[in-house]
Amino acid sequence: MQSVNPVNGAVLGRFDTWEWPRVDKALGLAASAAPEWAQTPLPDRAERLRRAAQILRQRRDQYAGIITQEMGKLSSEARAEIDKCAAVCDFYAGEGPRFLADAMLASDASRSLIAWQPLGTVLAVMPWNFPFWQVFRFAAPALMAGNTALLKHASNVPRCALAIEEVFREAGFPEGAFQTLMIPASAVEAVIRDRRVHAVTLTGSEPAGRAVAAAAGAVLKKAVLELGGSDPFVVLEDADLELTVQQAVASRFMNAGQSCIAAKRFVVLEGVAEAFLSRFREAVRALRPGDPSHEATTLAPMARTDLRDELHRQVQQSIAAGAVPLEGCEPVPGKGAWYRPSVLDQVGPGMPAYDEELFGPVAAILRARDEEDALRIANDTRFGLGGSVWTRDVARGEALARRLACGCAFVNGLVKSDPRLPFGGIKDSGYGRELSALGMREFLNAKTVWVR
Repeated sequence: MQSVNPVNGAVLGRFDTWEWPRVDKALGLAASAAPEWAQTPLPDRAERLRRAAQILRQRRDQYAGIITQEMGKLSSEARAEIDKCAAVCDFYAGEGPRFLADAMLASDASRSLIAWQPLGTVLAVMPWNFPFWQVFRFAAPALMAGNTALLKHASNVPRCALAIEEVFREAGFPEGAFQTLMIPASAVEAVIRDRRVHAVTLTGSEPAGRAVAAAAGAVLKKAVLELGGSDPFVVLEDADLELTVQQAVASRFMNAGQSCIAAKRFVVLEGVAEAFLSRFREAVRALRPGDPSHEATTLAPMARTDLRDELHRQVQQSIAAGAVPLEGCEPVPGKGAWYRPSVLDQVGPGMPAYDEELFGPVAAILRARDEEDALRIANDTRFGLGGSVWTRDVARGEALARRLACGCAFVNGLVKSDPRLPFGGIKDSGYGRELSALGMREFLNAKTVWVR
């Protein structure tokens, strides 16, 4: 595995992948730790999570620096990511006991209830785009619930993966409770099949999700999948354009556009399209690409050159099919994984910008005749992760948001993950939920207990 700086292509470090004997040892440690950790009192589990939050805050700049160096995220965004990881640890330390309390039910017994019990060891296959947050949003609830955790991180963020293991180790979690596996993607199926692993969660690409789901299904193990998205950003004619454009740029170009829940398709009613586009293009032109460690930079590089090249292929094919390039739409020459902030207009069916996920700094503009046409376009996708509606009429916005075919719908706010709210998608964006009580309970046995 290599850690490569996407700003200039410099190699930051090389790491040997593990052979099976070392993986087998890690699986054994997780299995040994699981029974004792499951019996650890909730206050003790919560104390360790709070300690993890403290470590994250104390080393905020250090860990944010690793993120920026390894996958190119802006320093400000990297620091915010570390803060969010600390917050999710505190959230589950505080709310976990309530989520895990027995749920009393009426029945023909003198006493009947649901007892929430950990499944055992959960394998997480995680992506590079939010290299700390994606891990902590699974690990905090899973560990608080009494499970042990194994991390197979993306191969281009090994330093982040090892730093996360360091946090949990120094927070006082028992040996084996959280471990990073330095393995290639080809070794994941064998780990899923191992009897010492009881469930798997993946955030990543659609092909990776299908492979993990097939492997888990073959051995009848629980899986949660959060896959790609092509989120619609629906702009109605009465939208507050100043707010809408500001949030549109933030949602599309944050993290260099490399987010599953970023706005990808801007579905704009014809009556407001030109006014929206004028302001939007001006804001896009104001973005400042540059060294992500510099505070003045507002657009980071993409994480890898192969990802940049794939994005450009999608853009070129869309233009060839009739999309109109308004801004950017080309790589930046020279070293690093840079792509110009881009806007494609007149996007329609049959184009990659319409049918596929554009995972980078490219906004696709889709024009709609009216609200019903906008809803049709918004739902005309195989993905179903998030979506947003922008209007001054909040009741109208909520009514439309309820009709979006997705797992997370927002009105006058960009789609985001929040520990208090369930997060996940439908259709080809995956299944299951993370965060909130629902996310914690994905990896619990809802055991019925009946007593007379």
